[in-house]
Amino acid sequence: MFLYFILFIALYAFTNHFLGKIRNLPPSPFPVLPIIGHLYLIIKKPLVHRALSKISDRYGPVLLLRFGSRPVLLISSPSAAEECLGKNDVVFANRPQLLAGKHLGYNYTSLVWASYGDHWRNLRRISSLEILSSHRLQTLSHIRADEVHSLIRRLARADRDQTVEMKSLLFELMLNIMMRMIAGKRYYGENVEKVEEAAKFREIVSETLRLGGTTNISDFLPLFKSVLSGRYEKSLIAVQKKRDSFMQSLIEENRKIASSENSLSKDHKKNMIEVLLSLQESDPEYYTDEIIRGLMLALFSAGTDTSAGIMEWAMSLMLNHPQVLEKARNELDHNIGHDRLVEESDLAKLPYLHCIIKETLRLYPVGALLPHESSEECMVSGFRIPRGTMLLVNLWAIQHDPKIWDEPTRFKPERFKEGEGVREGFRLIPFGSGRRGCPGESLAMRMVALTLASLIQCFEWEMLEDQKIDMAEKLGLSLSKAHSSQVKCRPRPTMANILSQI
Repeated sequence: MFLYFILFIALYAFTNHFLGKIRNLPPSPFPVLPIIGHLYLIIKKPLVHRALSKISDRYGPVLLLRFGSRPVLLISSPSAAEECLGKNDVVFANRPQLLAGKHLGYNYTSLVWASYGDHWRNLRRISSLEILSSHRLQTLSHIRADEVHSLIRRLARADRDQTVEMKSLLFELMLNIMMRMIAGKRYYGENVEKVEEAAKFREIVSETLRLGGTTNISDFLPLFKSVLSGRYEKSLIAVQKKRDSFMQSLIEENRKIASSENSLSKDHKKNMIEVLLSLQESDPEYYTDEIIRGLMLALFSAGTDTSAGIMEWAMSLMLNHPQVLEKARNELDHNIGHDRLVEESDLAKLPYLHCIIKETLRLYPVGALLPHESSEECMVSGFRIPRGTMLLVNLWAIQHDPKIWDEPTRFKPERFKEGEGVREGFRLIPFGSGRRGCPGESLAMRMVALTLASLIQCFEWEMLEDQKIDMAEKLGLSLSKAHSSQVKCRPRPTMANILSQI
């Protein structure tokens, strides 16, 4: 019996291999196993982006894998990425339908999970023009400045040479910024008005991050869905119920304020919920509460963990390379001085800081693997790609390719001043590209640059006991540090006067 089983496996693998060649499909690693396909190549490997990069190194930059029942096109070259996200942008404008999108994305109707079409285009237009436009971001810039100043004040008043845990510090900052922009509330640190509501919010955040970082194997093995995903699916349903209820309470609160006698004054700077509620008045059939909840949850999920992660990676890299930190500090001292705090309007004067951020995003892209799905058959690199193929663009592999980047593993911000990192050719696309490119890129860059500039300007930073910071990775909702950075922080003497006044 065992011999027959081995013969069946061999026949299945060879048949798939030769059928792929006949049908002009991209090359595929041999063998493809029944039921699981190529999952054996990545299972139990937490750093999937690195495992897939090694597969591409061996078999080529355009590969067709099979993860269980799903065909997967793996791309790891700029030219192929440009073909998929440029020439075939519309074809690959869908997202793969995963269990998380069903329950956290309102049955695949939210901005993140909706298929390309009229509904998604409307959501994208709303987010780009009404919520994340340059005018709207400028209107809410006081919130970002206020929260960064609050963080600086908290650090300045603590004990000298205090030990700072970067992950929680930056994550709480981003949560406060996003929730104030969304609903006008803060849930961490000082001046938290509703303690119970804040505790509930923090619990929801914790559960969302835990579930978001879990790989659900049943997305690829639907025959075993009832066995593999029962507990996971129940957890998704439960946390979405909490998220939905919480966001609806914020909508009702803002609606009540807007309809009260003491309605908003003309010079009131509307938060994002207020903006969408005003649109709801003109078109209630489209701007339903569910649409508003979905947009706000998408902003909340995409704008917190990712931005905090970028800042932690950047600070860790600079501490491991003190000459870079010193150069960034000198740029701030020269262009801003010691008589005032850096502001968003100053960021254009800090080109080296932007080089640091770009190099951080090159080394540690928050979305190491970009997932898309083909809506119809197309051609990529001369190969036929069937409809319904899941696309994975391995940004990590592209941005670490020694054929593209000089010393790709080295932290070298200067490469962007020299022109090596120009975005042409899809060599650096940390926020994606095309129709599914991240609409919050401008907001993220503003928040990251302002926070980093403020921390560098106001404080001296040191590693604990001259030990280099551990740069190990983990892949969850985004590519983040496996271990939070513990560092020493003390106010700079040259900034003492300003720090005493905030």
